[in-house]
Amino acid sequence: MKVFKFGGASVNNVERIKNLATIVKQYEKGPLVIIISAMGKTTNGLEKVVESFFAGNKEEALQLFEVVKQHHIDTSKYLLVTCFNECMVQLTDFFTEIEWLLHDKPVREFDYYYDQVVCVGELLSTCIISHYLNEMTIANEWLDVRDIIRTDNNFRDASIDWNITSERIRMMDAGRRVADKKKSLTGQHPSSNIFITQGFIGSTDDNESTTLGREGSDYTAAVFANLLNAESVSIWKDVEGVMNADPKAFPDAQLISELSFTEVIEMAYYGAQVIHPKTIKPLQNKGIPLYVKCFLDPSLPGTVIHKKNSNHLPPIIVVKQNQALIHLSSQDFSFVGEEPMSMLYKIFAKIKIKPSLIQTGAINVQVCLDYRADKIAQLAEEAGGIFDVQVEKELNLLTIRHYNDAILEELTRGKNIVLTQQTKETVQIVYS
Repeated sequence: MKVFKFGGASVNNVERIKNLATIVKQYEKGPLVIIISAMGKTTNGLEKVVESFFAGNKEEALQLFEVVKQHHIDTSKYLLVTCFNECMVQLTDFFTEIEWLLHDKPVREFDYYYDQVVCVGELLSTCIISHYLNEMTIANEWLDVRDIIRTDNNFRDASIDWNITSERIRMMDAGRRVADKKKSLTGQHPSSNIFITQGFIGSTDDNESTTLGREGSDYTAAVFANLLNAESVSIWKDVEGVMNADPKAFPDAQLISELSFTEVIEMAYYGAQVIHPKTIKPLQNKGIPLYVKCFLDPSLPGTVIHKKNSNHLPPIIVVKQNQALIHLSSQDFSFVGEEPMSMLYKIFAKIKIKPSLIQTGAINVQVCLDYRADKIAQLAEEAGGIFDVQVEKELNLLTIRHYNDAILEELTRGKNIVLTQQTKETVQIVYS
């Protein structure tokens, strides 16, 4: 069993979807589970839909959703002939589900509506691609991952119930094996050994859609791989493999051919977007190698991530924009000791925020985190009973692993440095 994951960039137009089929054709004997993200910028478009809906602009939300609908209908028309009508029936069900929701008034929290709307992007893309593969005689079975991955109701960053999810995946795999055995005994061809399903989403006990956090499709692939004891996971991207920096921001970025699980966990912790932070642990637990491959040129070797240690790595650069620095000062000039820090971490857990950097002094704490107005306001309110709180916005966070003096000087030249945190391996710099 292999697990493939195709991201949004690999399915963002007709030609790239045809390219996906060319890649899958080489592995059609399977067994193969294929996780597919929403097409291109669909998730961003759906985010605008839910923002308009939650702000009370129903008509605008419906108009924005119509744009998403038409894009997927047009894509289907270009790709499909014999399977078009069948595909449209399934797509229409998804469209209707969202339109019904958008005709209501919001009565629950934003994150709930975010998940109900945004999850449809993956459902639409996988529906179209599954029908296209069938039309290209690549037999496959479409699965609604919400029937498989059970989560809690922490909308936008849901946690997986591994026991229930494991049982459902086991039943799926056992059903495939039984069906194939029966068909082989009667001389029939085995059922499809290719399964198409969605990344990023799951559902609660009440069958409400949830999402696993942005870039959660990688995590979905790792979950399937872990529970199916897969041979490997391949993530197909529009780059050669894992680079030491974002090639869009750093044209001289270098390919890293081999990385350890530990190094990738460090990269993910500091905000590198190439691999989702939760992805590595399920693979590491079972020693399943992860390949990052280029869908534009599958012949390229890409990057392998496995148990072996990584040596002689170049500086690895991560830049996070739209950061806020929260300045927390002791109200009575007492030392910031164990009790206030314990209370602060409880606040982090309560409002579900993950600081990018924390630095403590005698009577103050500085916390750098992604700027989200609602979360920042909640943090300021909760922490206001313990600290005096000030917020500094419109900042960036630069992280360099395996840094040297030359790269450090080059990347900080001319910047207004607000905060620096440095160890032997890693330096982090907050700047405006």
